[in-house]
Amino acid sequence: MTETQTPDVATMTGLELLIAMRDGLLPAAPLAETLGFVDLVVEPGSVSVSLDPEHRHYNPLGTVHGGVLSSLLDTVAGCSVHTTLGAGEGYTSLDLSVKFLRPASVKSGRLRAVGKVLQRGRRTALAEAQLFNSDGKLIAHATSSCMIFA
Repeated sequence: MTETQTPDVATMTGLELLIAMRDGLLPAAPLAETLGFVDLVVEPGSVSVSLDPEHRHYNPLGTVHGGVLSSLLDTVAGCSVHTTLGAGEGYTSLDLSVKFLRPASVKSGRLRAVGKVLQRGRRTALAEAQLFNSDGKLIAHATSSCMIFA
């Protein structure tokens, strides 16, 4: 494939698709652009992404909205499962359980969400995600179940 060719998404594995997104061969997900996700790291069974908190991410209490944090956690948990998909397979989240441990704000510095697959079966997968502030302190933790389909 030359640099001017667009990858054929239908024939790509989940890992190949995410690597193409990371490398700029495919566009990032619209949500990632909307919220400002950066630094996508992709490995088999694991994905991480970062976010620099801004005031636009805040709730009325002056901290990063739980929905923004949940979006980070859901993204890395789901995308870690995505790395395990064969060509032609898809997935959808069945649930997301989030535990918020401390607030995040612009003072937290760059946030880093790390997801990994805990178990991958034929029809379901279980993943976990952790969110850290720039000091390495755990901000939130999540687990997600995903359904896998052809």
